Amino acid sequence: MLQHGKRPTIASRHGMVAAAHPLAAAAGARILSNGGNAFDAAAATAAALNVVEPYMSGLAGQGLATVYVAKEKRVRSLSFMGAIPRKFPLDKLNNREQLIRGPVAVGAPGNLGGWCEMVSTYGTKTLPELFAPAIKLARDGYSMIEFNVEEFNGGGSELSRHATLAPAFKANYIDGIEGGTPKLGAVLKQPDLAKTFEAIATEGPKLLYGGALGQKLVDRLQELGGVLTMDDLRDVRIEWVDPITADYRGRTVHVPPPPCESFQYLLTLRILEGFDLAKMPRNGVEHIDTVLRAIRVAAGVRIKTGTPSKQKLAELLSDSHIEGLRARVRDKKPITGPTEQWTPDVAEEGHTTSFSIGDAEGNMVCVTQSLGSVFGSGVVVPGTGVCCNNFLYWADVNPKSPNRAKIGEIMPVCVAPSIVTRDGKPVLALGTPGSYGILQTQPQAFVQYVDYAMPLQQAIEAPRARLTDGRAVLLESRVASNVHAELRQRGHDLTSGPDWTMKVGGMQGVAIDPETRVYTGGCDPRRDGYVVPASPI
Repeated sequence: MLQHGKRPTIASRHGMVAAAHPLAAAAGARILSNGGNAFDAAAATAAALNVVEPYMSGLAGQGLATVYVAKEKRVRSLSFMGAIPRKFPLDKLNNREQLIRGPVAVGAPGNLGGWCEMVSTYGTKTLPELFAPAIKLARDGYSMIEFNVEEFNGGGSELSRHATLAPAFKANYIDGIEGGTPKLGAVLKQPDLAKTFEAIATEGPKLLYGGALGQKLVDRLQELGGVLTMDDLRDVRIEWVDPITADYRGRTVHVPPPPCESFQYLLTLRILEGFDLAKMPRNGVEHIDTVLRAIRVAAGVRIKTGTPSKQKLAELLSDSHIEGLRARVRDKKPITGPTEQWTPDVAEEGHTTSFSIGDAEGNMVCVTQSLGSVFGSGVVVPGTGVCCNNFLYWADVNPKSPNRAKIGEIMPVCVAPSIVTRDGKPVLALGTPGSYGILQTQPQAFVQYVDYAMPLQQAIEAPRARLTDGRAVLLESRVASNVHAELRQRGHDLTSGPDWTMKVGGMQGVAIDPETRVYTGGCDPRRDGYVVPASPI
């Protein structure tokens, strides 16, 4: 029977893009419709996101991707994370709050290199073709929608109080808004960013990694007292790596390997496979209690372990170790423990974006990338439209931490862009933003999709929780009030949140039926997520 008051199922045999802004999803779908593949569309989508959600991600951010390559019939991960700079003052730092804004927080940009690597390895289009939508959006401007306004009024207002950062930020963003006020329907133009993308389209990523754009970025950071150098930019390594995997209900979930911390997601799924969730009432006490307990147990293992070796990771995912974790979930005793990282002062959702794409050839791409915090470090490079990340804010600088950051190493990061296969064929690309909530959000939605057979859109829309250190849980209020009460009785320090909150992520996913080759998409209404199908040429 037709259910009114819900989003329709978006389906296509020609490809699908799910992204955090409708214009970015449309940019990727346009590339697919014009004969490009998923890797081409990923670059176009990412560049457009740089324009339409500049507070979340951009060419000067960092991230990771997991992809299915149809012609090779395999899943690969791509790391575009920059190493901790040579001159990062680790020995002078003991508090992360020293790094939340400003030039010292800026890590080497990886996103641009990652987008271009996907295109050079597997794409079919040229950079001028792929960056054309972003260039037009930046030059002509776009109408601000709800989440744009919220982020500009939040992060933008905060940055206006930083004397050294505010002038360049205002010149690039606030002065680009018609009328100078972020509001629904206001048009934002970014002509400097348009020129930057035009130059990159002509010269390629070398413009940043050792070229004139890189020099402008380094000069600006050093003018403000930063530590990033041209050598750090030249040393950025965009690397294809083998993903790590875990099986769940006949499917194989692929995510990036350490130092990415996505193995927590796999641990959670391995634990949950020992429970017959489908027999528990959906969104009932047993379902939610079991999932929350599994997430907290898995988070504790991840934090205690740090960055595991291949051997250690195999031990963590082994049947014997997992059965011990399942026993802890089954015993029903309250679980108290951390969920963030060893440093105890991290409890924010972060500002990240994730998008998923599938094409007519069967390629699939899932990218999760970030600037770190809202507008990253707040450092805007004058004349370029480029906003720098603050990824080093997420480095563990606590001298007593067993996971303390090391100069020259890739920093662990809590993202989990995933590709799911069944019998070797891709069936799902799924990712989300949300800081350490990423590793919690994905298993919650995946359980809705697999165990409860919810359509992808409804699985993403289903109510979710965010766990933080101790026993704290924030649970969306669309779950019945008696369930909230019973979860408190079971030992969860539970706060009833609003019906919808971005603290539980902003997930985007694309699924494909391997028999019919029909794609369906799902996007998160907790942000401005949107799904756009490709159309036949």
